[in-house]
Amino acid sequence: MSSGSGSEGLASGVGQIHLSTERDWNHRPPIAYGKEFGPIHLLAENLPHDLEDLVNALPEWQRNMPVVRLAFESAISENTVDDEPDAPPIEVRNDVDDEITPPWEFHYSNRMWHGKGVPPPDVKNLRGCDCVGACNPKSLTCACVKRQRKFFKDEPGFSGFMYDEKGRLHLEYAGYPIFECNDLCQCTDDCRNRVAQLGRKCMVDIVKTPNKGWGIFARHKIVKGTYVGIYAGELLKDDEGEERGKIYNQFGRTYLFDIDFWYIRKAKGKHGADWQPYTVDAYHAGNNHSCDPNCLINACYINEANIDKPLMTLFTQRDINENEELTFSYYGDPDDDAVPVAAGAGSSGADSVYRRCECGAPKCRGRLFN
Repeated sequence: MSSGSGSEGLASGVGQIHLSTERDWNHRPPIAYGKEFGPIHLLAENLPHDLEDLVNALPEWQRNMPVVRLAFESAISENTVDDEPDAPPIEVRNDVDDEITPPWEFHYSNRMWHGKGVPPPDVKNLRGCDCVGACNPKSLTCACVKRQRKFFKDEPGFSGFMYDEKGRLHLEYAGYPIFECNDLCQCTDDCRNRVAQLGRKCMVDIVKTPNKGWGIFARHKIVKGTYVGIYAGELLKDDEGEERGKIYNQFGRTYLFDIDFWYIRKAKGKHGADWQPYTVDAYHAGNNHSCDPNCLINACYINEANIDKPLMTLFTQRDINENEELTFSYYGDPDDDAVPVAAGAGSSGADSVYRRCECGAPKCRGRLFN
């Protein structure tokens, strides 16, 4: 690779990629591909890394050129344009130090990449509705309403869908699984029950923080209940997740989340002792923990009939101010007194993951994990 003058050197490297940070606002993929990530069976072993390898091979002075930041922003846009074509472009900002971008070790994606032994999306058992126009949450015949209501037998006031008429999450029901309409449904694109599959609508940036590394910040105010993204990455079997946890713990990374929501455990019943949940390794997520979070993770199913494999969707749980960081709790429910143990952790607590928490919340627990 050439290492001549700045622009000349980059001409054989980063300069080769498309640097436009503008979306093609006329790009609307077919409904069966643009709305959802489930039917596409992506394998973790095929995760793209050519661009990351290219940038990491550059001399340090070239990696710190402004054009590399444009390349990072463009890569995010290219990686997500198919599943959220109308999402506002993400910008990278750093007013803390001279680091141009987050580390080029991640492939930014909204999709789930299946690890070894993880089955493909179950579309064989997927059922869609035959509604004409948008679905009616009060319908007695809509298959999607029926599927959602199965989880609300003890909630007589439930409206029929997890979203209100503006597409915002009913926060009083947060924690219950979301069953969105899917590619087999006959309802239209403006159906109230299609939210996560249509992608992010709010404007966010990746910003360097003084103490926590890189985080996601709101460019403008975001109303509570708004969908903001997916905690995506590699979907792993439990044993591989445990092995990665041991490695991550040593250098202080906490990207692993077990998909063990309460309703999944309940569904396993007496057979739960032999059940091993899948784990999401969110390789692009960064350290966005707070002991007083403004976002929450909610399970969501679209083109997936396997109850063990929801998407981990993120919603704001209160209004987010302009330039405020979007955070969620690694502990789950912040009102829960239980403090989690890191994945793959031993008993010594000596790993780097057991470090001081820097979230800055008034009721900060003081330490990440126990």
